[in-house]
Amino acid sequence: MSMRSRTLIALVTGAIFGFSAALASGVLAQGPRAHASQADNTMPTVAQTVHSGQVPAGDASAGDSSDPAVLPWQEARLFAEVYEHIKRDYVDRISDRKLMDAAIRGMVSSLDPHSAYLDSEEFEETRLSTMGSYPGVGIEVAAEGSAVKILHSIQGSPAEQAGLRAGDEIVAIDGKQVGSDVSGAIEHMRGVSGSSVTLTIRRAGTTGLRNFAMRRANVAVRSVSHQTLAPGYGYVRIEDFSDTTPDEVNAAILNLQRDNPSGLRGLVLDLRDNPGGVLESGVAVADDFLNSGVILTAEGRTADARFEMDATPGDLMSGAPVVVLVNSGTASAAEIVSAALKDHGRALLIGHKTYGKGTVQTVMPLQYGGAVKLTTSRYFTPSGGSVQGKGLVPDIIEGGREQQPADVMTAKDAPSLQSRDAEVQLALSTLETEAHGGSGSGHLVKAVARSLAPALATDDQVP
Repeated sequence: MSMRSRTLIALVTGAIFGFSAALASGVLAQGPRAHASQADNTMPTVAQTVHSGQVPAGDASAGDSSDPAVLPWQEARLFAEVYEHIKRDYVDRISDRKLMDAAIRGMVSSLDPHSAYLDSEEFEETRLSTMGSYPGVGIEVAAEGSAVKILHSIQGSPAEQAGLRAGDEIVAIDGKQVGSDVSGAIEHMRGVSGSSVTLTIRRAGTTGLRNFAMRRANVAVRSVSHQTLAPGYGYVRIEDFSDTTPDEVNAAILNLQRDNPSGLRGLVLDLRDNPGGVLESGVAVADDFLNSGVILTAEGRTADARFEMDATPGDLMSGAPVVVLVNSGTASAAEIVSAALKDHGRALLIGHKTYGKGTVQTVMPLQYGGAVKLTTSRYFTPSGGSVQGKGLVPDIIEGGREQQPADVMTAKDAPSLQSRDAEVQLALSTLETEAHGGSGSGHLVKAVARSLAPALATDDQVP
């Protein structure tokens, strides 16, 4: 065996010990306060819990050695042998750093689809995406062909004030060509609040290129929108769950109550295409409509991975009926909210079967930068069930193919949301029916559940 191989085996052995120690200290050092998903308003110094993901069936401890001190020498030798072949025979030279990075990524990603190794840039991107605000210019972008195009300028952002529009193609940032590199474009647009940046834009229907100079600012990313559908009936859409979502929901309902002085007789809560996010934010939103009871329980191998979250007194809607819109894009924290309100008889679910993510991840910062995101718990709904791989079946199943939710338009002359979105119209009609003949959302839930019981007996009957 070469000296390089022997050295690599020693390094791999040390890495196994070090990696195991890092995981143990990360999980155990963070108490129940760290249970949050895809973001946390304060980033814990050791661990952060995120909600999402699917894990393979079976015991999480399967495959563990009975003696944790026994080192996998044969595996280490195999690793070293493959490493030697790559270093000696691969057509291109690959740095040791790149190979080790790939090895770590492969090891973590092989666990389940939602565990991952995050390098420093990815970790920072994850942290920023869950804070509800970030320093930048305030645009949403996507790759389209060989270009990066603007999808949307956030209201009040430097980009909106400068006149950037949806459909504009970003050619260069501070003179550096962008191409189709979305992540590179985002990285260059973000920076210290108050600093300057210039975007070179190609706009459809015009000739030549235009430069837009602006100063970066702290941009608030709103996850909640709302409007009155009809007198006494409100609508709240949650795009995802960030640290600021609970406050945004509270503000939205307060605004709806202000706009409906005679009171709110019902609410449509739209969670379609909501991929989840901060677990604690999802729990807080569920708590907004419940006075008591379990919202979720979680089970895992460590003490900190086993916890229960309960509702506290106070219902923002004071018992008025609630309908929750869901579809196949409703996942993670959005499923927690949906299941809690459904199981407690507080709301009806309308739409299509949800995605089915029933696991919790913990983000653990690493000593030399980056982080590892590991599935650490499986969660269960108030009724004791798991949505993992199954999803939630709505009380009222909308027929036909799923349709993309219509945009919320705030202009005075804009057509009503319910006229553009059949599922919103169905939700509103359901609430109006309850208001004229029911006696509270609990009555509505029980009546519809009874009428649909045969259709909901098996998941294979769901479109």
